Amino acid sequence: MDDLPFHKIAISGPTLASVIQRFSNSPGAVDGLLFGHVTYVTPSTLSDDSASESSTLVATITGFLCSGTINSFYDSTGAVELPSLRRLLSDPVLDHHPSLIGWFSGRRKTHIRPSMREFAVTASLSSMTQFSFPVKNAPGSPNFNPCVFLLLASPLSDQSIHTHEYRAYQFRRVTESFHPISMDIVNIGPAFRGHYGSFSPNAPFPSLACDFRNSPMNEDWDERSLNQMKKVSKDQREMDACAGGFDVRSLSRLVGPEATSYTSGLEDLYEKMLVKIENLARQVESSSAKVLEQENHNRRLRYKILKSAVPE
Repeated sequence: MDDLPFHKIAISGPTLASVIQRFSNSPGAVDGLLFGHVTYVTPSTLSDDSASESSTLVATITGFLCSGTINSFYDSTGAVELPSLRRLLSDPVLDHHPSLIGWFSGRRKTHIRPSMREFAVTASLSSMTQFSFPVKNAPGSPNFNPCVFLLLASPLSDQSIHTHEYRAYQFRRVTESFHPISMDIVNIGPAFRGHYGSFSPNAPFPSLACDFRNSPMNEDWDERSLNQMKKVSKDQREMDACAGGFDVRSLSRLVGPEATSYTSGLEDLYEKMLVKIENLARQVESSSAKVLEQENHNRRLRYKILKSAVPE
């Protein structure tokens, strides 16, 4: 089971940007650990889908730990040193991170291909069964060993635009080789609905009473609470007037069966906003022209004053 190929490796845009930022700000090469989970993703069978796809195995990177140097948990031969690895895993920032899924390496001005040492480190890490983790949504809850490797490199020559290259690999113990895997930058939209099918927040938000107008009136409320409620209601009415009647409670209609019929209302609101922005832009353009005209007039007056003040 631990040698089944990944369909893709997913990572959020902010997480990938953070990894690149840590690599960019480091004085030299760096390495670090990757955390996440492996999930069987079953596509949604909606009526407008062209075809039904089979379940795919996706490795999702949700966090990382950058050591700031190299050889942080392995020796010069590429063998993983278990005490050094456990010391990194004991970092307090990892309390809420999921399982160890692999590691990454960032190099300066090198080719974007794994080295022999990186191959040895990944092979050694993937053989440690004590760091195996269960696959989500898979029948029988099989385990998977950390086998993901992310390689980052800066360009070989100096460029006017600062860029970085990255590639993701899965180490297959059956073939003893790296397999390049496509990187999927997770975003919001229908194409990524599989990533959010079993989403559960790490820190759930507390319940907030946002609707003051429909709240029941209790006789025990004091005058201060009533005044505060009136102020909030007044502010809400002013916001509704600026939003063209689109208030916060209407957001609930964006989810569920009313979403399709509610699209036209959002489009009308968007068109009204564009008209307001266009009118505002014209007013700014007109006022800028008047300011320029006044500055030219003042310049001519100053020139006349200076000319009259100079004796002939």
